Amino acid sequence: MTDKSVWDKEIPVPAKVIEYVDPGVLSKLPPGTQVQGITASGASYWAQTAKILATDQGGNPTPFFIKVHQFEHGKNMVSAEYYAMSLLYSVVPHMVAEPLGWGAYTDEPETYFYLCRFLELSGNIPSVTDFPKLVAEFHQRGRSPTGEFGFPITTYGGRNPQTFPLCKSWEECFSRGLENIFDMEEKTHGPDEEMRQLRRGLMTKVIPRLLRPLETEGRVLTPTLVHGDLWDGNASVDKATGRPMIFDATPLYAHNEYELGPWWATRHKMTREYIAGYKAIPGCHPSEPKEDFESRGALYAL
Repeated sequence: MTDKSVWDKEIPVPAKVIEYVDPGVLSKLPPGTQVQGITASGASYWAQTAKILATDQGGNPTPFFIKVHQFEHGKNMVSAEYYAMSLLYSVVPHMVAEPLGWGAYTDEPETYFYLCRFLELSGNIPSVTDFPKLVAEFHQRGRSPTGEFGFPITTYGGRNPQTFPLCKSWEECFSRGLENIFDMEEKTHGPDEEMRQLRRGLMTKVIPRLLRPLETEGRVLTPTLVHGDLWDGNASVDKATGRPMIFDATPLYAHNEYELGPWWATRHKMTREYIAGYKAIPGCHPSEPKEDFESRGALYAL
């Protein structure tokens, strides 16, 4: 359910796009799929979302999940989500609903969709007893193929584009990505002198102080694939299997501690207990200098 106190505007996509299954969507379904209907499912501030009821070639129920956006911005969002979630699925298929495709509606102009397997989620956050271990496994499997930090495409947090350019240095990648976010905020809300001063101090003092030591004096960081927005709203439990699942990723190759950013924020349900579980896992201990671990967490929580 969406929260009107967070965003009280209408969803910018008409509900009629999930009242039927468009031929463009049908073309992305597995061969032999028989569609039985479609019903609204899930919640989004930006898209229409639905469950497609269907059976496979053997007559077994095989539902699908569809997310629908419109116009060029929406096209960019669904194509980026398919790219991102396909990458995560290739690394940890047991934690991600299988992506099936993205494309354009045939019967509606400038209407685009993302399609994946449907999972009935519990609505609860994954348990601290197993989720940090699974996140650590994800990080240990997902290594940058080029040895660079960043991501080759623009991803989207909600409707907001996020660009972390490919860089050899994590400090450079993080700095340039954060600059892009600041630029977007100023474009949206207008210039603010106090914010500009805070931005200047962050970019010229805080980031060099906390991130530069990670890659100096002989220290080396390994670019690690991260979900990028792993707060409690983007993780749940599959009712059928009891397995933790992750979704709505904004991935990049980063310092692995970047993933823990949302867990430092007290407003979230996954908190420092999850951080403690993660950093106790071999290969996931805090990076040197360890005394900066909590300060880096505060930076990554921005």
